[in-house]
Amino acid sequence: MTTSKMTTEQQTQALHVIGLELRTSNQQAFSTIPAHWRRFTEEAVLQRLAGRIGEEVYAVYTHFEHAGRNNEGLYSLVIGAAMPAGAEVPAGLTRVVAPASARAVFPVEAGRFDLVGPAWQEIWQRRELRKTYVADYERYRADGAIEICIGIEPGAAAA
Repeated sequence: MTTSKMTTEQQTQALHVIGLELRTSNQQAFSTIPAHWRRFTEEAVLQRLAGRIGEEVYAVYTHFEHAGRNNEGLYSLVIGAAMPAGAEVPAGLTRVVAPASARAVFPVEAGRFDLVGPAWQEIWQRRELRKTYVADYERYRADGAIEICIGIEPGAAAA
């Protein structure tokens, strides 16, 4: 599917995202995450974020129960936008930070939101990637492009 087209990039600065938070697990994800996206849209979260950096929407997976080891157990999913580091957090939203790091980037066919879940399932099977399990994210660009960006250890670029 999509994971064979992986590239690597160096995220040189921390990414600060303010958005709507969900605490979930991989076992619950297929039911909780679609509902969370609906809530994000219904509550017009982007309209509440003055001073956004760019037009991209980010879905950041972080605060892993077993941070640094694996993605089993609970984690937070925050759907929102990139914001300046000092931006005020509106009531009911939260700020998360994806630290600067090497990233494995997996493209998903533009506009095909239905392929994001299957792409994650393939990524989880990529045992050769030395994942950091600190903060991973989906980036939804204004032109419809979708990318899944996984934190990897320095020098961990894999084929």
